[in-house]
Amino acid sequence: MNVHARLAAASLMLMTLAAACSPQTEKTAETAPAAPAAAPISDTHAFRIGQVEAVALRDGTIVLTNAEEQSPWSAVSDVATVLTANGVTDNRIHLSVQPLLVKDGERVVLIDTGAGGQMGTENKLPASLAAAGVQPAQVTDILISHAHGDHVGGLVANGALVYPNATVRMTAAEWAAMQGENELQPIVRLIRPKVETFEPGASISPAITALPLPGHTAGHTGYEIANGGARLIYVGDALHSSLISVQRPELVNRWDLDSATAIATRQALLERGASQNLLFYGVHFPFPGLGRIQRRDDGFVWAPQP
Repeated sequence: MNVHARLAAASLMLMTLAAACSPQTEKTAETAPAAPAAAPISDTHAFRIGQVEAVALRDGTIVLTNAEEQSPWSAVSDVATVLTANGVTDNRIHLSVQPLLVKDGERVVLIDTGAGGQMGTENKLPASLAAAGVQPAQVTDILISHAHGDHVGGLVANGALVYPNATVRMTAAEWAAMQGENELQPIVRLIRPKVETFEPGASISPAITALPLPGHTAGHTGYEIANGGARLIYVGDALHSSLISVQRPELVNRWDLDSATAIATRQALLERGASQNLLFYGVHFPFPGLGRIQRRDDGFVWAPQP
């Protein structure tokens, strides 16, 4: 079973588990006082990279049980140690999903498109984008880090393009691999006229450069956004978990196509981040995914940006 098929199977399993584990609604006594309304949680987070405007857009959360065949990390005991040491008590791995909106001059750029409601996610991206003041037709460019369902699933909906005026950009290697995946053919057919490919390291827009981060898929790429001396690294799936991937980068992740290369990429990215004090954007890190890598003892930790 290839990595995309495993992800599709994982999506079905997650949705089944979510339905089975949903709490039952209990009848409340008529005399019970009404609970205070919870404060709304913002699904957007605006910030700047130099003078470039950016917005983190919440799409949802993937929740995985730390168990064989349910988590991509097969080293269950090692993962449990990391989770417990960081105060996680439910033995579950929480992976947020938040595409990034970047306004680069006349370009309105969306980096990745979320899961489109698959893999147990909530499909919050359309509402998050609207809350950021952008309509789908205004998006001029979509940059794809790689063609897994939680990054390309939001490209289409109801048999149509969600972003009809956007050019869809990805590495040539990733586009070639995507066209060979049977489960992605409904997406491939619709986006084909819109796709433009590039080579690793290419300049995509005035502020955005593709950053080669090999190993996860055939043409996986991150993106470096630089303006006025400020820099941000969109890490894609070179780093999945702010805990496991950062503190134990050597652990094998079965979602990686080339494990040895992916591990080397993770370690090099963490080293660079810590040495240069770079601002990272973790698409699967706790929302809004902004922070830095810090050295701790003989390893690294994630330091969210306040």
